[in-house]
Amino acid sequence: MTSLHTEQLELTYGNQTIINHLDLYIPEGKITALVGRNGCGKSTILKSLARLLQPTKGHVYLDGKAIHTMPTKEVSKKLAILPQSPTAPEGLTVEGLVWHGRYPHQRLLGKRTDKDYEMVNWALEVTGMNQFTDRTLDELSGGQRQRVWIAMALAQDTELLLLDEPTTYLDMAHQLEVLELLKKLNEEENRTVVMVVHDLNHAAKYAHHIVAIKDGDKVMEGAPNEILNDELFETVFGVKARVVYDPVAMTYMCTPYALLSEKKEQQKERIVG
Repeated sequence: MTSLHTEQLELTYGNQTIINHLDLYIPEGKITALVGRNGCGKSTILKSLARLLQPTKGHVYLDGKAIHTMPTKEVSKKLAILPQSPTAPEGLTVEGLVWHGRYPHQRLLGKRTDKDYEMVNWALEVTGMNQFTDRTLDELSGGQRQRVWIAMALAQDTELLLLDEPTTYLDMAHQLEVLELLKKLNEEENRTVVMVVHDLNHAAKYAHHIVAIKDGDKVMEGAPNEILNDELFETVFGVKARVVYDPVAMTYMCTPYALLSEKKEQQKERIVG
């Protein structure tokens, strides 16, 4: 199984440190959720894990190799990333987009193999998009479009899937549709999933492992029942929250009910100013 971890990873923009000496190990065969406030570095960490950003210091290791020294096609055969709000050329069909996922496996002259067809057909089927192959992306709903992008990532045939806020801009039904698909891929295909999420209730229900990020560094990590506590909400999010176990949904539910007093004063200052 493909392994992924960082050692003392640091990334700066100008004089600002975005990621600060991060040591992060991604559990293999599990769903990991990166959580934290806006601008804390979650998306930057995800992009660094996928080799989309060059670290200032430290390393990302993929199967024990420094990822920035590996050929692009080798990385793409092991790891697929779905960025936030991806865009496609106008008029591109569902099947056309999914075929882009086979790029790392293309042979000389781009000749398609039986394996290519097998993976594209499987990706379309497992995401439920095999009935929409000739439709353009513009003709699809938000949830359907997101499933097509996931299908493209699946066609890459990697053991690692990285997703940046995969439920952004989706309504409740489409959010659950995408998250249930990721859960199915993890359980049935043993895919390792790493996703940036804003909704802690989604993290609690679907992730095996939660990593809380603050100011570009890991401050807490663990299973949902270990990490969803007062310390997490107050230290990372600056709020007070109630966490209860819902026996119907069979998951922990988080309800924030108050800003910390320091946070309230900062908010007052902004309003007055």
